[in-house]
Amino acid sequence: MSTASQQIVSKAWNFAHVLRDDGLSYMAYVEQITFLLFLKMADEQTKPPYNRKPFVPEGYDWASLKGLEGEALEIQYRHVLEHLSSRPGMLGEVFKKAKPEIQNAVTLRRLIVDLIDPEKWMSMQADVKGDIYEGLLSKSAAESPKGAGQYFTPRELIKAIVDCIRPTASDTVCDPACGTGGFLLAAHDYVVEKEGRDLDPDEKKHLKRGFVKGWELVPNTARLCIMNLMLHGIDADPCPIASGKDSLAQDPGERFSLVLTNPPFGKKSTMSIVNEEGDLEKEDQAYERLDFWTTTKNKQLNFLQHVKTLLKVNGRCAVVVPDNVLFEGGAGETVRRKLLEQCDIHTLLRLPTGIFYAQGVKANVLFLDAKPAREQPWTDRLWVYDYRTNIHHTLKTKPLKRSDLDEFVSCYHPENRHERTPSWSESNPEGRWRSFSYDEIAKRDKFNLDIFWIRDKSLEDAESLPEPDVLAQEIAEDLQAAMEQFASIAAELKE
Repeated sequence: MSTASQQIVSKAWNFAHVLRDDGLSYMAYVEQITFLLFLKMADEQTKPPYNRKPFVPEGYDWASLKGLEGEALEIQYRHVLEHLSSRPGMLGEVFKKAKPEIQNAVTLRRLIVDLIDPEKWMSMQADVKGDIYEGLLSKSAAESPKGAGQYFTPRELIKAIVDCIRPTASDTVCDPACGTGGFLLAAHDYVVEKEGRDLDPDEKKHLKRGFVKGWELVPNTARLCIMNLMLHGIDADPCPIASGKDSLAQDPGERFSLVLTNPPFGKKSTMSIVNEEGDLEKEDQAYERLDFWTTTKNKQLNFLQHVKTLLKVNGRCAVVVPDNVLFEGGAGETVRRKLLEQCDIHTLLRLPTGIFYAQGVKANVLFLDAKPAREQPWTDRLWVYDYRTNIHHTLKTKPLKRSDLDEFVSCYHPENRHERTPSWSESNPEGRWRSFSYDEIAKRDKFNLDIFWIRDKSLEDAESLPEPDVLAQEIAEDLQAAMEQFASIAAELKE
């Protein structure tokens, strides 16, 4: 994060502490920032050098708030949110079911006058505008993991995945569980950085209006995603983010050239809907879909089947999956076998613990290409990079950096995947990069993809154990994960 970004995030975070004293949660604060920032930026667009026609109605815009204070400001802020929430299109989506959460008029005025109004947000670099959200949400999640951690895929991991996949301006990028838009934004920014100067008018239009599509079940999270997309110059109508929609409920009918996603963790799956009040409701039933190979209540297995449906022929995908997806029997074996046969599953990245806000998570990234129908399996060789064994990360003391994944990206060889060379050999058994043929995988019990070969030094040598604080954190994460699994089993036994 740049120095400018850090200063703004720090300034915004100081206001968050003030609002917490007023009883406002961090996530609610970020939501209120969303509303106010949007109004400020819409106002900036009506002035030089943009001189665009106003799209926020007069009387409900930034100017309608700036000169007020006290009760008059509180009343006007409430009227603004109420009116804009009833507007059609993307504007209405940003303010959908918006409520004024800041009860102290003095604090609201300080937020408007001291934090937001002095900055020229539209003239900032895109990363600065996006970083205020990334920074605030990260801080919010760190303070209360249960409150925000579900929305996060580590930003540095996303960058590495996108560097491997290499989106282009001709792609259509989808995330069926988009959260605040991390994958969609990273793909967009990659194209802007790599091809921005060479884009023709049609490509620029596509990048702005047709490049990304996402689904997000939680409306407040979808709102942040929509705002984040707009901050990065994406302005599509209809809105590219389906808010409050369970993407697993049905085949949307659309197909995409690129799917990047980290489906929500949690093994059990339920049919999820958002009621008229905006609250999440769940019905305990499996998804019955004709395009799925098998019916299961396992959420990740359903998302894998859904991803296959979403991909165009020769479409590319990177999906984050927990370990159980790699070895679980029954439906798990069916899904793995079908994917290996009908897609080219060419790469598996094994991730370490300590990089997600959800503790105790053991996850992986599957890279695959969709293929046309044929009799023989499309997967010829699976390349596995083990970035887990003897690797130790924690969110606070040793967070994941993009440079930590440099070797993986180099081994992935995005320039030409067919020119890969292993780092593992019999003379170098600690090499983290090696491949396995389809026949070797097929001989494994249940097409098990939970493959590892590097010896765990901590099991053999006490001197190789991580630092005590890291070890304690890992133990705590494992215990918490175990408790959550026991709780899930207990809940199922009661049914």
